[in-house]
Amino acid sequence: MASHGTDRRVVITGMGAVTPLGNDVHTFWQALLAGHCGIDKITRFDAAAFDTRVAGEVKSFVPGPAFPSPKEVRRADRYSQFGVFAGHQALLDSGLDLNRENRDEIGVIIGSGIGGLETTTEQHKILLERGPSRMSPFTIPMLIGNMASGLFSMYNGLRGPNFSTCSACATGTHALGEAWRAIKMGDAQIMFAGGAEATIIPIGIGSFCAMKAMSTRNDDPKHSSRPFDRDRDGFVMGEGSGVLVLEELEHAKARGARIYCEFVGYGNTADAYHLTSPAPGGEGAARCMKAALRSAGLDPSRVSYINAHGTSTPQGDVCETQAIKTVFGQHANKLAVSSTKGATGHMLGAAGAVEMIACALAIRDGVVPPTINYQVPDPECDLDYVPNTARQMPVDFVVNNSFGFGGHNATVIAKKFVG
Repeated sequence: MASHGTDRRVVITGMGAVTPLGNDVHTFWQALLAGHCGIDKITRFDAAAFDTRVAGEVKSFVPGPAFPSPKEVRRADRYSQFGVFAGHQALLDSGLDLNRENRDEIGVIIGSGIGGLETTTEQHKILLERGPSRMSPFTIPMLIGNMASGLFSMYNGLRGPNFSTCSACATGTHALGEAWRAIKMGDAQIMFAGGAEATIIPIGIGSFCAMKAMSTRNDDPKHSSRPFDRDRDGFVMGEGSGVLVLEELEHAKARGARIYCEFVGYGNTADAYHLTSPAPGGEGAARCMKAALRSAGLDPSRVSYINAHGTSTPQGDVCETQAIKTVFGQHANKLAVSSTKGATGHMLGAAGAVEMIACALAIRDGVVPPTINYQVPDPECDLDYVPNTARQMPVDFVVNNSFGFGGHNATVIAKKFVG
């Protein structure tokens, strides 16, 4: 096993994505920079009776190449299919030859906020209509939230640290932070980390509708998710997965890996306040960002860009804005802050990982993705949200925020790699 020591540096060497904007990283990134929107009317079921009838659906998804056989695909819930497929993409992108690696030192953390909700719904219907003897023996393995991690490790023989994070909308970012810690502490050389979610089904949409949490701008799907805009009226559900390869620097250099950026900080706090509402003033989010900056040994004035959680909810966007001002002071007015959820919808447990891919590519390409659908400024949200058009600019340090129901906060920081 690798030697221990917190001075170990960690870099990102591979990425994979399944999103409403496309089912690979390149397609996702080009669509995001072009200001495209992956949100439209729901097609996966008849949503006529629902208050919200729009979502960011994954289209034209074919999971087969990432699975050993069609039978294994059928034994995986849609969320696991997304996670395994994104992991497979990340593996190919990284250039890793697993036959030349010690697989005891390669781990997987692919989290899910909700897990196999579709399987749960389908099997419960079978239980009620046809009885318990007709339920699938794969019900539990398909619905549990750790199985994307489990399947990806099994298919690739990865025997290092393996578990799943579950912290609602902070899930993917927590997975990345815990993977970074595993490498820093010498528990692994390489970690596949991210999140996966698939909840665009009647119970998923209906439950969030009952909370009055989602946009009801059903006649204008492309403009329904509008982070930081004065007329925002709730989030829009998305689905998909993002998985990144985190790797110990010397190991990456020894194999000649392409390095996207360096992962340098992680913060993790609780609001301890309310089931669904953020703490007043974004107090918990502010402590989280401060913790991430502290772990990175980074002065706030050096941050170039924040990929905001920015869900398009009336309260959440205000609290995050307040938290950024608390942490960054006068520098907050010089920051580029954008939310990509106007384009993808809110991918719940997958959001933070997909947004980390956007952060890594912002560093690589020197361009910040826009906050689309930003039309009417909100006096309470008065930062530079990179409205509607991507911006060319030097990006040296990025902060990626995710905040989840239950008061879970996660922030990670990456920087341009300098050998």
